[in-house]
Amino acid sequence: MLYANKKAFTMIELVFVIVVLGILASVAIPRFAVTRQDAQLAKAKSDVAAIRSAIISERQTRLFRGQSGFISAIDNGATNAEGQTIFDGNGTSVLLQYGIVTSASNGHWMRTNGDEYTYTVAIGTAVFDYTKATGTFDCVDSTVCSILTD
Repeated sequence: MLYANKKAFTMIELVFVIVVLGILASVAIPRFAVTRQDAQLAKAKSDVAAIRSAIISERQTRLFRGQSGFISAIDNGATNAEGQTIFDGNGTSVLLQYGIVTSASNGHWMRTNGDEYTYTVAIGTAVFDYTKATGTFDCVDSTVCSILTD
């Protein structure tokens, strides 16, 4: 008769629930880290495709105007009389509907030197170079390059 009015959890029940939650968390947390890295790599692949497409689109526009040259620079931090920009600090762009914001943190692009740009993720850093003579935006020697340019 003493147990008929039970309205609370026992200590053993609470410990059991805490152990189960700990096991679930130990399985889920590493999976979330991998998911974040996969999302950053997918974003970078999309950015590379958008950059290359914007360069080609601008080239086609220039050919219609009778100009044969490629964009002189793709960053508003560079000397760029044409006003062409893909990378900047606030997400505005002339060549893309949504510009690519530069930042030094993981999962973002950063202009490092002239027409050289880096994309950093947990597994490494990919270095891309824009060549204005040929209009190419190519990845320079990096293990991350093969992942981003497949």
